[in-house]
Amino acid sequence: MSSTKSNDHANRKLFYIPIVHTEADMGALSESIKKAYLKKKGLQAWKKKREFIERFWKDLESAVDNLKLPYSRTKVYQDGLPVSDGGKELEIVKKLASSGSHNHALVKKLVDNGAILVGTESPELLMAEYDLAMMTLNGAQESEGQETLKARGEEILKKRDGFMAGRIDETLKQGEIGVLFIGSLHNVVPLLSSDIEVIIPEAAVPRG
Repeated sequence: MSSTKSNDHANRKLFYIPIVHTEADMGALSESIKKAYLKKKGLQAWKKKREFIERFWKDLESAVDNLKLPYSRTKVYQDGLPVSDGGKELEIVKKLASSGSHNHALVKKLVDNGAILVGTESPELLMAEYDLAMMTLNGAQESEGQETLKARGEEILKKRDGFMAGRIDETLKQGEIGVLFIGSLHNVVPLLSSDIEVIIPEAAVPRG
């Protein structure tokens, strides 16, 4: 294992696990993203990407199993999972898992073993990013300017990272272990509280 942010006196630990999103994770955007990818790179590249993703999630599940987590003291955080007043986070995870999401199936497995699921993201920021993605896929860059949309996307991403870091600091208590499944474009680590030891399991780093 490699620790990117160690603290010998830390009583809170966070396993920071980079992930590769699947079609099932993208919800309503999945078909548009697939069409754009096929148009740009072709069918063979799409098939190779799908094969890589299948291998990745199989290997990642084994890596997470090998962490031997103390489930009763483990909290699970998920990129893209909004905070819900009604505690609907688990419903979202179950729905996406049943639709074929390897990511959410793994999250559900941890929760079934006794880990605690925590809403991780701002619903407002997720909606803002969704709207921006739809604008981009629908060719809005022609009217608004590609650089403008890119800058807006980067700003939303930074705000999402800040919200996630704050959410983890707020909910991860002394003596607990967190597991954060997070897309590679995010940069949450520098924003985390200094008393949280961040560990990236080497076996969980995407290679492809």
